[in-house]
Amino acid sequence: MRFRSTRRSSDPEPRLAAMTMVRDERVMLPRWLAHYGRECGTDHLYVIDDNTSDGSTEDLPCSVIRIPSWGNKHFEQTRMRMVSRIAAGLLEAYDAVLFADADEFLVADPDRHEGLVDLLAKRPDVPVLGAQALNVVHDPQREPSLDPDRPVLGQRRWAKFIPLMCKPALKRTTAPWVAGSHGMTIPFEIDPDLYLFHLKFAERDHLRVTGDHRKTLADSEGRAAATTWQFAGDDLVDLLDEITHGVDPAAVAPYRTRPQVLSDIVREGEGGHFRAHGRRQHNAMRNQPMVSIPERFWGVV
Repeated sequence: MRFRSTRRSSDPEPRLAAMTMVRDERVMLPRWLAHYGRECGTDHLYVIDDNTSDGSTEDLPCSVIRIPSWGNKHFEQTRMRMVSRIAAGLLEAYDAVLFADADEFLVADPDRHEGLVDLLAKRPDVPVLGAQALNVVHDPQREPSLDPDRPVLGQRRWAKFIPLMCKPALKRTTAPWVAGSHGMTIPFEIDPDLYLFHLKFAERDHLRVTGDHRKTLADSEGRAAATTWQFAGDDLVDLLDEITHGVDPAAVAPYRTRPQVLSDIVREGEGGHFRAHGRRQHNAMRNQPMVSIPERFWGVV
C-alpha cells in the first residue's frame, strides 16, 4: 500500500505535529518539549496528560489534553485507540503526525537531512516511516550523571540496537497504531535515515526511579503488565550494570545502518497487523552488541 501525494515541489514544507502521552515525567518531558519544539515548532506539540501528579504538565508552552482515569478498560488497547484517533483528527490540519514516548527522540540523519520535516518532504509518497531504534546506554564506570542543561548524546556515547523497538513512529495515514505503537494495521518499512534514540537506560539513577514508579502502576492498576513495566527499578539497574560490566571501550564499534537487516525487521503478525520482530527488549539488551553513537548525532538530542 502506497500513499499518493498531491504535493508539488513548489508546495510549502510538510506540516508536522508531535504527540506524547505522559504521567509524571518531570525529568524527560522538558527534553521532549525542547527536541520536538525544534523539529516541529512548539505550537505543534500535543501532550496527553494521563493523570500526572508531579506538576510536570502545568504551564507548558504547548497544547495539553488532560484525560480522566481509564477505569476498568484495558490500558494499552484503550491508549492506542485514543492516540490513533487524536492523530487522525490532527491529520485534518497537518500533513503528518508522530507519536513518541517522553523518553523517545526521533532524529533524521543530520548528514542527509535538515530535520524531520525535511525528511518528510523527501518522502512524499511514503505513508508510514519506521525508525531504527537505539537504546542509549549509561556507562556508570566512565560517565557521570547527566547534566540537564546539556544534550544527552555526547554525554552518553554507547547504545544497543533493538529491532523490536523499531517503531512506525511517523505517519501520514489515519491507519491506527497498535501493539503499544510498535505496530500498524498497514505495512510499513524502517527508513534507513530515521533514528529513534530511546533514553530509558541513559541515566542509572533515573532508571531506578522510573522503573519503581511504573511497576507500582502495573501492580496497582494493571498497566502494561506484560511489558517491561513489570520490572522493578533494582531489576533494571542490575541489567544496566550487567551489560556495561567488562566492556572494552576500544572494542565498541560505531553503529552502522544495515539496510538488509532493516528490510527484514517488519513482518505481518497476529490479526493482520504489521510490526517489528526480534528479541524482547531485555533479552536484546543482553545479546545485542554494544555500539558507539556516531559523532554526527552528538548534541542533536
